[in-house]
Amino acid sequence: MSTFRKLLTENKGTIALMIVFRSAIADYNVVPSGSMLPTVMIGDRILVDKMAYDLRLPLTHISLLRMGEPQRGDIVTVDSRQAGELLVKRIVGLPGDVVELRDNTLYINGQPASYGQTALPAQSGDGVDQAAYRDEQFGPMNHLVRLSQSHPSLHSSFGPVVVPADHYMMLGDNRDNSMDSRYFGFFARNELMGRTTRIAFSLDTDNAYRPRFERFGRLLDKSAQASPAAKQQ
Repeated sequence: MSTFRKLLTENKGTIALMIVFRSAIADYNVVPSGSMLPTVMIGDRILVDKMAYDLRLPLTHISLLRMGEPQRGDIVTVDSRQAGELLVKRIVGLPGDVVELRDNTLYINGQPASYGQTALPAQSGDGVDQAAYRDEQFGPMNHLVRLSQSHPSLHSSFGPVVVPADHYMMLGDNRDNSMDSRYFGFFARNELMGRTTRIAFSLDTDNAYRPRFERFGRLLDKSAQASPAAKQQ
């Protein structure tokens, strides 16, 4: 028996337990794109609580028990049938909400979000795509968004649309460079794989995968919550 096969045989219980744990309880996911900048950077490894909304049968989408309800502002991983891949987006619209974007200003049920100035320094990619950063707030939802100054999205105005039952509208924080509900439509509740609030660790893909130690263990929305900028409409 080869050494590898022997290791598998001796540790099959541990391996099975790890598979179940990562499938149904908690996992970490690599972020390959910049659609959630500045909150989530390319190369971040985010921790995902897979029991935030449902207790699932391992390796399936079958819900055994509802554990909680998604909230506006949650950052979630979505196993999207429309996109054909795992996405990381932010929930902005709950079932029954009327959601609209007007020149990148978010309206929910006819009320606009407020936007405060922020002193966030230049981020990765700003050299070729100059951006403005704003502190977006609607009720308890409070986070930073990135608005491109040189390449605004054709979907910076969208809707109004009504979010159907058991579905959610999601946007990327990088509003002008995100494939989200404006392209794929609403996301069904059973596609939500979990909620993330923290970075496990981060590697700089543009610098030989150098560790970004300052991002290790960081809360994703900490900068927005701590922003002293005054809100403005």
